[in-house]
Amino acid sequence: MNAATEKKPRLTTSAMIASIASEGQRVQAAPFGKALVEYAASHPEVVGMTADLAKYTDLHLFGQAYPERFFQMGMAEQLLMGAAGGMAKTGLVPFATTYAVFGTRRAYDFIHQVIAEENLNVKICCALPGLTTGYGPSHQATEDLAMMRAIPGLTVVDPCDALDIEQAVPQIAAHQGPVYMRLLRGNVPLVLDEYNYKFELGKAKVLHSFGSGGSDVLVISSGFMTMRTLEVAKALEADKVNVAVLHCPTIKPLDEATILAEVRKPGRLVVVAENHSVIGGLGEAVAGLLLREGVVPSKFRMLALPDAFLDAGALPTLHDRYGISAEKMTASLKGWLA
Repeated sequence: MNAATEKKPRLTTSAMIASIASEGQRVQAAPFGKALVEYAASHPEVVGMTADLAKYTDLHLFGQAYPERFFQMGMAEQLLMGAAGGMAKTGLVPFATTYAVFGTRRAYDFIHQVIAEENLNVKICCALPGLTTGYGPSHQATEDLAMMRAIPGLTVVDPCDALDIEQAVPQIAAHQGPVYMRLLRGNVPLVLDEYNYKFELGKAKVLHSFGSGGSDVLVISSGFMTMRTLEVAKALEADKVNVAVLHCPTIKPLDEATILAEVRKPGRLVVVAENHSVIGGLGEAVAGLLLREGVVPSKFRMLALPDAFLDAGALPTLHDRYGISAEKMTASLKGWLA
């Protein structure tokens, strides 16, 4: 055992499902469930549906508030999506929740054919996106964005924190058409309120540009990787490295105008950071956009999960192993700038 290993505390099995919040970080409990309960109070057309995972997607709060509008479909994700499509045809607005692996992999054809092809008003909200669980490939939805981006007409959202989620809920509910939203549940970090941020569906937002306007690095990020990127930007500021952070919570449709405007600023390393496989996610969406428009940054790198079946284990260990912890991200950016 080396010295670095000895310094780290021994992690228990509970760390496989640990919160992504760091110790002492501000959190907000169940932002999705609370926001949906509030919105549904004045929108009787909203119904809640789940595949036996109400508690683990925070939909149980909706079920407690509106039991007559809550539907427990059992462990049957294909049935969940098919029934949600049927309810949407009657004018209801179903919020269907499950884990991201089950909602995307098991029910893909039903989302594609029943919901998306008919442009039905179903909001699919799925927990444990990307590497937010240590339970191994059966529960790690590392390819969900690639799958959902490929469905015509489906809006795809990857919120960063509690504020993002609570502001996204009424907007995706009001949006006409199907939506897939990645969901952080339980005690969710609260970060973006410090940056005078407001969620707008379809819009990317430049957060605080550290140092002299982020003249060294532009990081385009989504989901909790925006939170990590902000931590990295603060750390690098001490080394006189200036980082701008462009938070892109709507993966599809992409805010092409904002991305192009930021990438066109000269002399910056451009990095896309995402909690998703390097295949088919935000990174490849941005790369394709830049290639189509003939916009060439001085350097372009993708900071993402590998194209592999990931290990099971404690989340902090896995985030280090696959390069998405703040410490590993900082090292990567320094190496790319060298």
